[in-house]
Amino acid sequence: MTTAVSSAPPSSIAAWALATRPRTLVAGFVPVAVGSAVAWREGRFSLLPALGALVGALLIQIGTNLFNDAYDFKRGADTGDRLGPPRATQKGWLTPDAVMRGAIVCFALAFLVGLYLVSVAGWPLLVVGIVSLIAGYAYTGGPFPLAYHGLGDVFVLVFFGLVAVGGTSFVLTQSVSPLALLAGVPVGALGVALLAVNNVRDVKTDTAANKRTLVVRLGVGFGKAEYVSMLVLSAVMPVALWASGLTSIWVLGTLASLVFAVPPLRILMKESGQVLNQALAGTAKLQLVYGLLFALGLGHS
Repeated sequence: MTTAVSSAPPSSIAAWALATRPRTLVAGFVPVAVGSAVAWREGRFSLLPALGALVGALLIQIGTNLFNDAYDFKRGADTGDRLGPPRATQKGWLTPDAVMRGAIVCFALAFLVGLYLVSVAGWPLLVVGIVSLIAGYAYTGGPFPLAYHGLGDVFVLVFFGLVAVGGTSFVLTQSVSPLALLAGVPVGALGVALLAVNNVRDVKTDTAANKRTLVVRLGVGFGKAEYVSMLVLSAVMPVALWASGLTSIWVLGTLASLVFAVPPLRILMKESGQVLNQALAGTAKLQLVYGLLFALGLGHS
């Protein structure tokens, strides 16, 4: 006779820590590192504003994650059939209302950090910050949730790539150079690659919840092709930046990170379901290593 053993729920502190999705925070760190490297190259790096940009970016990332946690549960996208890592609301560790309050606190703190950054860089940053907060909420919240209408990929590319890198550079230099904008492209592309794996894994539950991601609309084959295209874009951009004369040859060192793309790519192409969590973790590792090498290459004259 066998007895089922149920694991005890985590403590309240642990539940909140898990709700922030710490493994995803690389998506907030990498753009700030890359934007700071651009400013360093231009001789205008300053530590305190860079740290402020990092704290603000992470708070927006965490707040967006918390809103996502609560709204995906409320909209029926996170059920007992969920294949991804456990979520606090779906597991009943935290109530949806508590998680939403946590998200609001994170956004409020991000706004306060933003006021300091506005004092450094000027009022245009206030506009960028407010738009970023609205977009973070609208990713899964509000009357037209972006992720539920196939716009999540665009959101990630724009806000975790172009806006985050360009915004960090603006904080430090009070301008946005062509290099800053172009450097945001591969950063955002790898964020989209992460999302593609997530959407391929969740295609069945997303379909049931009427979450119309691009993979739901266009099929798993599209999701795999999107992943490959984002990897190609991230490989091409350092070469293009060097060939255009915007960076030194050191930026080509970024290409060494692409060895980390092989394991998750193999898994994505051959597997489905819960095993794709391994591809997700592998892509996050790729994003971190790529981001660090890219920042180092950009900052080297």
